[in-house]
Amino acid sequence: MTSTTSPSERARELLVEDRTTPGDLLARYRPGTGAWFSSAGRHLLATGDREPIDAACGTTPGFAADVTARLRSARSRGAAGLAVGALPFAAGTPAALHVPERVLRAEGAPGPVPGAAPLAAGATVTPHPPETGYAAAVSAALLRLRAEDDELGKVVLGRLLDVEVPGDVDVRAVLARLLAADPAAFVYAVDLPGAGPGPRTLVGASPELLVARSGRRVTACPLAGSAPRCADPAEDRRRAEALRASAKDLAEHAVVADAVHAALAPLCVDLDVPAEPELRSSATMWHLATPVTATLADPATTSLDLLAAMHPTPAVCGVPPAEAARVIADLEPFERGYFTGAVGWCDADGDGEWAVTIRCAEVRERSVRLFAGAGVVAASDPAAEVAETAAKFRTSLQALGVTR
Repeated sequence: MTSTTSPSERARELLVEDRTTPGDLLARYRPGTGAWFSSAGRHLLATGDREPIDAACGTTPGFAADVTARLRSARSRGAAGLAVGALPFAAGTPAALHVPERVLRAEGAPGPVPGAAPLAAGATVTPHPPETGYAAAVSAALLRLRAEDDELGKVVLGRLLDVEVPGDVDVRAVLARLLAADPAAFVYAVDLPGAGPGPRTLVGASPELLVARSGRRVTACPLAGSAPRCADPAEDRRRAEALRASAKDLAEHAVVADAVHAALAPLCVDLDVPAEPELRSSATMWHLATPVTATLADPATTSLDLLAAMHPTPAVCGVPPAEAARVIADLEPFERGYFTGAVGWCDADGDGEWAVTIRCAEVRERSVRLFAGAGVVAASDPAAEVAETAAKFRTSLQALGVTR
């Protein structure tokens, strides 16, 4: 019998397929041939032949309209009218977005991956820069921040860990550990461009929603101000309450929340930004968070339009953004690439969900590169920022099975 289902209707069917368990979905993921994105127990697996979306950066003029047009064209051909992938921190780095042939979804806890290979053991870890070098960079930023004639109000400085392991890293096993450790996080694994042996995969568990669009409903949840978790419940609660009362962290967070408000206000109505942040926790950190809700003023505004208006927020760059970016370029001895960009999905109708690309690593065979950063303001202490980045590395290190 000849099917009467149109290509666009078939594409929509692909987007809602859920006749599989989360564990089966995870077992089907393969680096190099698929992409994974989880949000609050909802899991998306993109598979099959993929059409890359070539673009310089998510903030390039016309980027959102171009991607949306390509997705609508893909849906008209019967492909899933959805793109999954990552956008970079800075302009000039290619977007890592693909339109998959098929999209599968499932809900719940995936559990362990059957037959997953052991994770990293006997690893060597090389910091870049070393802790003393990072502390010196923070001190240099503080000189700028405390100078009366400098407009800089905040700068986010990052550092890397390069990890080499004896055998290839099993990215599926890393995903399983990330999902088990932090079910509420945005857990992802997407392929990145770049020549070399084996796939290059961006994998992580971000606690921070940059922006999401569902119809005309818009949500965001900026994070700024952090404290490491502790295994002792009493000490863990003390740290959380100290963070909530910290004048330094509250001021740092207010800058980020104000920037999100300013970015969304021209595009939204009924914009609700709470006056005070709330505490949010991940497996390794406490954060100050402001859950933001709004309604689109124009239903034609897509999630990529919203992302372009918001990125980079002061949570990953600083204020003013152009000045902070120059300081980052001066003081960070590496290119961020996709670290502190955005990772997620968008569809032909304009909906999408984008997390900030933090608590993350790039994996290629036996080599892993981890990123962590900290917001530096005039009241910051270099030693405290070193400790904060060390705590943030724990998310990826624990998922890799690396102890240091």
